[in-house]
Amino acid sequence: MKNKTNERKKRTPLQVLGDLFTTVILLAVAALLILFLGVRLVGITPYAVQTASMEPTYPVGSIIYVKNVAANDVKVGDAITYTLNSEGLLATHRVTKIDTGRQLFYTHGDAVEGVEDTPVPFGALVGIPKFSIPKLGFLAQYVATKQGRVIAVTAAAILLVLAIFPQLLSSAEKSDRKKKEEEEKAKAAASPPEPPATRETDPPE
Repeated sequence: MKNKTNERKKRTPLQVLGDLFTTVILLAVAALLILFLGVRLVGITPYAVQTASMEPTYPVGSIIYVKNVAANDVKVGDAITYTLNSEGLLATHRVTKIDTGRQLFYTHGDAVEGVEDTPVPFGALVGIPKFSIPKLGFLAQYVATKQGRVIAVTAAAILLVLAIFPQLLSSAEKSDRKKKEEEEKAKAAASPPEPPATRETDPPE
């Protein structure tokens, strides 16, 4: 128990800062992986908002997280994400009316209330946005570019080096300390023992 306490006391500020930095980086990376990839495991897909038609609900630059649902689960008042054309262009607008007989959704954007869109076939439905994160879409769009990918990979490499450098430094210090202790032990073992000290006594009278 005392040894563990001593080891904690010997930790340098650099080591403490390195551990804190590593923890923050790992949490940030884990959060981004969950937000961009992990949510897909539960049937939710992130999309970046590129137009202002749904402001202020979903501002430009937001990421919306769309849950896959059946057309029968959609109700009037829901926002839905759907495909606009065969090229896969997406839009998110609010449902104002549902024609179940013709299997059509009637929608409009929150920012252009009263202006009806072209009816949306049930088959074009992608899902319903469950939540959104403002500004995160700007990051996603930039990383999708060639320059963004290069910067992202470079930044990730730099952060990884910065995160593990304190650990490498600590390991090197421990290794040097252990080597020095072994050398001192070997030196002590090789040295001849000192002769016992003689005790001087007064000569007999």
